[in-house]
Amino acid sequence: MRSFWKKHGLVMLGGICQGFGMGLFLFPQSIPSGGAGGIAVLLNYWFHINMGPALWLVNFSLMLIGVKYLGKRFTLWTFIGITMTSFSIDFFENHFSIPNRNVFYDLLIGSVFLGTGIGILMRNNVSNGGVGVVAVMISHYRDILPGKPLFIINSMIFLITAAIISWEIIFLALISQWISTTVVDMICRIEIPRSYSLSWRKKP
Repeated sequence: MRSFWKKHGLVMLGGICQGFGMGLFLFPQSIPSGGAGGIAVLLNYWFHINMGPALWLVNFSLMLIGVKYLGKRFTLWTFIGITMTSFSIDFFENHFSIPNRNVFYDLLIGSVFLGTGIGILMRNNVSNGGVGVVAVMISHYRDILPGKPLFIINSMIFLITAAIISWEIIFLALISQWISTTVVDMICRIEIPRSYSLSWRKKP
């Protein structure tokens, strides 16, 4: 029971970290937070859906892809994570603002918090939803860290999003992904004593 509540707290923390980075720093600068974020930007552009609900819709839809491969328990934890992230995005967007914004500071801070949130989730064998599900599937199948496949898939979606909306954000989005996925891999590599570890990959 203690391990359950510890994992629950870490999943909530991961979702809040993501929502903080996206809602307060990245989305106000129109920087997609990832592949799902890029699709959510398109939904916002085409249908004027708020970013929080749009991101939840994309994440939930893509999460269903992983149900059969990754199991119901993984899906349940991922659902909790993406829901917490979407609530956090709405909360930080609607209740906080930063005067005299600087796009490079927002890019750096938002990307670090984004990568921290994703890393916390993946250490606990939980996806951040969306293309993160696909990244976790690839990382399990090929026995590699999830940062690289996450970066490649997200970059492809960024190219499509930029071609439809604006090429101006593509470089910021790619830099954001490089920073955040680097942070993801750093967190996944951190060595924690076994008795306290909730590894992103199940132990044999």
